[in-house]
Parts: sequence; C-alpha cells; structure tokens
Amino acid sequence: LEIQLRTEWQLMGKFVGQFGSARHITAIDYADGSLEFRIPVQYEQNPDDLHFVGKLSGDRLEGTTVESNGKTLTWSAVRAPSLERQDDLQWGEPQALWNGRDLDGWRPRSDALPGCWSVVDNLLVVTPPCVDLISERSFDDFRLQVEFKYPEGSNSGLYLRGRYEVQIQDDIGKALDPLRTGGVYGYLTPTANAARAADEWQEYDITLIGRRITVVLNGKTVVRDREVPGITGGALNSDEGSPGPLMLQGDHGPISFRKITLTPAQ
Repeated sequence: LEIQLRTEWQLMGKFVGQFGSARHITAIDYADGSLEFRIPVQYEQNPDDLHFVGKLSGDRLEGTTVESNGKTLTWSAVRAPSLERQDDLQWGEPQALWNGRDLDGWRPRSDALPGCWSVVDNLLVVTPPCVDLISERSFDDFRLQVEFKYPEGSNSGLYLRGRYEVQIQDDIGKALDPLRTGGVYGYLTPTANAARAADEWQEYDITLIGRRITVVLNGKTVVRDREVPGITGGALNSDEGSPGPLMLQGDHGPISFRKITLTPAQ
C-alpha cells in the first residue's frame, strides 16, 4: 500500500493484493488516524470494489476488509523497510542453483499437482497445470543468471526473494509495458523490447541490491538501477526486510530452464 498527497487536500495511491498487479486506489479518506480506501476488483470474485478500513495503532495500521463470501477479514500493516545498502558491496563465488540433473534443492509451492516439474533431457521443465517452484536456499542481495525457453504464447516469471517478479512472457514485437517481458511486474517498464522469438533460448542477467534492480535481457540493459516499490501479487510473503528464495512461476504457461546461477553478495 502506497499513499501520497496529490494536492494539499487530495490523496492518491496504489495497492497490491494477494495476486495481480499494482492497482490505483479509486477512493481514499484519512482523518484522525483512521483510513478508508477502495480499489477495483482485478481477479477477485467480489461484485464491487474491495473496501478496506483501518486505524493507526502505535507504529502499525490495523483494520478489516470483506471477502466475496461476506466473511470479514482482519489485517495489519507496517511501514516498508528502505533496504538501503552500503556502497562497498562485495560479491562471492557464482553458485549453480540447479544441478542440471534433478530437483534437489527445490520444492513445489504446494503438493496440489505432484510431478508437474521435471527434468527432461537435462532441462528443468514445467508442464501446466502446475504450481510455483521454490529454491530451498534463501538470499539477500545477489546477481542472477537464468537461461530459459518457452513456446508461443507462454507466460512465466522469476520471483526474486520470492517477492518481486521479473516477467517472462511471449512478447516479441509488443509495446513496452511493466506487465511484459523485461519489466518488474506492475511497477517498472523496460526501456526496450529485447525479447527473442518463442522457442529460442533467452537469458536474464539480474542484479538485486536492497530494493534496487538492474535487468539485462539478452545482453541489453532494459531496467537500470531502479527502485522496486513493493511486492508483486502472488509473492510468498511481504516481509521485505528478510532474505528470500528464488521462485519460478509454474502456475501459468510451459517453460524450460537450462541454467540458473546465482552470485551472492557478502
């Protein structure tokens, strides 16, 4: 949740929920420590806008919202960490996160669809319908190199620390958009469309330091040292101040990986 002054008397903001992208808030009211806001429905089953009410309680917000089934949910919110880093960051040795043989070091997000991730001809492959795949190791700051290939029309993504999605999608020749390949989903628009055609091998070289990210797609820098405002819908959690795993999105389209290498900061 991000709220800013638009004028001296008018507020504006964005919200990311359990899934979907960042949405503009349609109405905000704040006075005397009480907050109320509405956002448009995206993938939820609610018939009307989502409605949140809350109050300041010490250093956090606490309040309620209502699900599509009419059930009232309680929520709490804390201020997001800045994640500022020192300038003298040092790097360790590159580490292969996937061994090229099996799923050792990885686990599915749920047990709902066993066997939908597999190793075929030394490639890590997902066959939808499936679930996300999560590295058993967690990381703070890092450089990540990933080589991948997808068929025509497919859609996937890389969740850095399990929270920030760098989009993977069959987007060759399409207009630039933060929901398309090279972008940080819903937030950061790539400066160029560097995607190759479907069924061709492609490569991401991604650096994440704090909440600042640089994305190189197929040798072209498409996001340069930009700040990621917050988590992507579908994130494992919103605890941005802690290390997190790499998560490969598996609940959308088919995709194959042949290299996943991570260099951690020290």
